[in-house]
Amino acid sequence: MLLEQKDVNPDQPDTEYGRTPLSLAAVSEHEGIVKILLERKDVNPNQPDTKYGQTPLSLAAVSGYEGIVKMLLERKDVNPDQPDTKYGWTPLSWAVENGHEEVVKMLLKPKDVNPDHPDTCCGNTPLSLAAVRGHKGVVKMLLERKDVNPDRANYNGQTPLSWTAGNGREEIVKMLLERKDVNPDQPDAGDGRTPLSWAAKYGHEGVVKMLLERKDVNPDQPDTKCGRTPLSWAAGNGHEGVVKMLLERKEVNPD
Repeated sequence: MLLEQKDVNPDQPDTEYGRTPLSLAAVSEHEGIVKILLERKDVNPNQPDTKYGQTPLSLAAVSGYEGIVKMLLERKDVNPDQPDTKYGWTPLSWAVENGHEEVVKMLLKPKDVNPDHPDTCCGNTPLSLAAVRGHKGVVKMLLERKDVNPDRANYNGQTPLSWTAGNGREEIVKMLLERKDVNPDQPDAGDGRTPLSWAAKYGHEGVVKMLLERKDVNPDQPDTKCGRTPLSWAAGNGHEGVVKMLLERKEVNPD
């Protein structure tokens, strides 16, 4: 009824976030309303809000609304890879962050979507976001792509493996270690800490065990900021199991 009125602007943004009726419908999963608005020539389906710069597609992707994502991706005037202005996250980044596998599948299909796009906030790629959140299905999809670098570091120099090791995501660590193009002993740029150091600090015994089984991991590697070894980090935080594993290694200097 409102759209039948000549003096109603169907693309009028609100004053709080600068979101249009289409954005509000997309973020609220109102598929019928989205469909009605997309039929209008005076509605911009790619209009970002003014607060965060999120498009209707990003808003639908963050909540995993598959039907709305599908409708928007069918439009030629919708940019499927448009980053927001706050974090530089694309619709794919938002879907990945929240583990919406079906939406991720849809967003990986367009040729103009970069599946390895780093955000402007921290330099994290979709793979990094999926890995640290423990979204195994999403990680698997991204690792199957040739255009995704599984060893790409963020602005702090942390690779997906380093970040995941510090969070104790054993299954994802295993997936990453199976890749020949992932360096299991890569120190980050900030503190010079290796994945083993991160895992040891937080007491993730399963991850430490996997890393110690690798011949290309130095179990006594000190970081560049404080000169602390994995043993020092584990001992300082009272992780007895990790300390025991490290002390069993001949190449680890306990002093």
